[in-house]
Parts: sequence; C-alpha cells; structure tokens
Amino acid sequence: MESQRNVSEFILLGLSYDQNMQIFCFVLFLFCYVDLLAGNLLILVSIQCSPLLHQPMYYFLSHLSSMDICYTSSITPKSIADLLVERKTISYGSCMLQVFTMHFFGMIEVLILTVMAFDRYAAICKPLHYLLIMNRTRCHLLVLAAWTGGAVHSFPQFLMVIRLLFCGPNEIDHYFCHIFPLLKIACMDTYIAGVLMVVSSGLVTLVTFAVLFFSYIIILFSLRHHSAEGRHKALSMCRSHITVIALFFGPSIFAYLRPPTTFSEDKIFALFYTIIAPMFNPLIYTLRNTEMKQAMRRTWCQTSGLNIFLTKQGAS
Repeated sequence: MESQRNVSEFILLGLSYDQNMQIFCFVLFLFCYVDLLAGNLLILVSIQCSPLLHQPMYYFLSHLSSMDICYTSSITPKSIADLLVERKTISYGSCMLQVFTMHFFGMIEVLILTVMAFDRYAAICKPLHYLLIMNRTRCHLLVLAAWTGGAVHSFPQFLMVIRLLFCGPNEIDHYFCHIFPLLKIACMDTYIAGVLMVVSSGLVTLVTFAVLFFSYIIILFSLRHHSAEGRHKALSMCRSHITVIALFFGPSIFAYLRPPTTFSEDKIFALFYTIIAPMFNPLIYTLRNTEMKQAMRRTWCQTSGLNIFLTKQGAS
C-alpha cells in the first residue's frame, strides 16, 4: 500500500474558516453528541433492565441505539476536536478506518430500521401470528443478518478506497473522510470507482427507502380494520419510525444517489445523517412512546431508591 501513495495524512478543510462559526459549531456539536450518548444509553439501560427487552420492537430498538452510538462516534469526536485547532489533519490509516466504520455501522443502522419496519408490519397486519413470526430465534437471526449486510456493504467500499492513488493534493473538502472528496483528490481515473460508489450506496439507500415507504403504506392501509384505540397505539410507534426514516434517508439519498462529485451543500446534509438524526432518535422513540417512558421511570426510580437505601445502610 505504501508504494501506491506518497501521502501520510490528509488535511480536512472543515465546515467553515470563520473562527466564531467554528466556536459555535464546537458548542453545538458537543451538545448534540453528549445528548446523543446520554439519550441512547438511557434507552439501552432502560430496555435491558425491564421486561421490554423480551418484546421484539424494543429488542431491535436497543440495537438501533447501539448503532447510533457506534456510527456517530466514528466521526463526531474527531470533528469536535478539530474545531479547536487551526490545522485539521487526519492520518491515512485513520481516514481509511473512518471510511470503513462509517459505512459499516451506517448500513447496519439502515438494515435495523428495515427490520423494525418488518416487525411493525407483522404486529399490525399479522397480529394472530406475530409471536410465531417474530420469535426470539428469528429476532437474533435478523440482527445477525443486519451485521452481515453491513460487512458485505462496507468491505468492498473499503477495498476500493485503499486502492486509490494519492500523489499530490491531500486537502479533503469536508469535516470527515467522505468518499467523494477522496475520489476528487486521487491522482487516477476514478470514474468506475465513483459509479460503483453510487450503485453500492445510493441505490441501496434508495431501494431500502422504497421498501420502507411501501411497507408503511400497507401498514396504514391495514389500520382501517383496527379499533380507534388500536389505531392510535399503532400510529404512535409508526410516526416515530417514519420520522427517524425521513431524517436519516432524505439527506443520505441526496449525498449518495447523484453523480460522484462534490457540492457545497454536502457538508450541511452530512450533518443530518451523522449527528442530527442520531441525536433525535432517542427523543423520538421516548417522548412518543408511553411504554418506553414507563420503563425508564420504573428503572431509574428503582435505581434511585436502591441508592438511597444503600446510603442509609452505609450511614448506619
């Protein structure tokens, strides 16, 4: 690999050259990242310590929260730290690792969202067979399939990127190692690599979004035969899931389903699928979900009660 390149690091141009804007972004991104970690960890602990873990929907939600943390953590801490320094650099190895982890965890998240849509379809359209369809073994297999899909998607892209030749410019016009800016500075013909990137990421994202879209049309159509209370409960969770899908897939489709070139809007849209959408996931799935709020209340009230008891025992 060393013989194919003569760059050891890349320079990230970041979001803005304005110092005041960088300070503002530092505060905003740090708040978003802390909020994302706290919210997703709260969901994970609440589900793990409650009977909700045995329900397929919350089992998948716990995995989605884990992927949110892993996906965002592959990019955001470095981006936040870079806002405090004038020269933003990233080593070649770290850049390649960032490309791999972003696509690996991102695809797992996409597939888990798809699995969650299938779970809602089974619960609403096949209620009598739901427990048989979504048994524990099948839930484990679906999560395993999501991880396998993430590997199948990310490894070819990673191999494609490490084969690129970099022999001159090393400035990446982005705040992380995005593939399109990397293709732009490679000193070789990247047309085929760009087309493969659009096919593997853009079309996969579009097809997945289409599957999710039509699955929810079927779900909403079938709700006509449910009672008012059943429709309200089903729509509550469906609205949460649809909101998450719109926040994640909208910017992702713009970022990858287009000619392999760079636009000034890329950085803004990237903020949505790397920071903003994962940050809102915990809020969307908790504020609109009565069961989740009750589980969180029981878990943390019991924890607080246990801490008070242990404190009193220690004092006595």
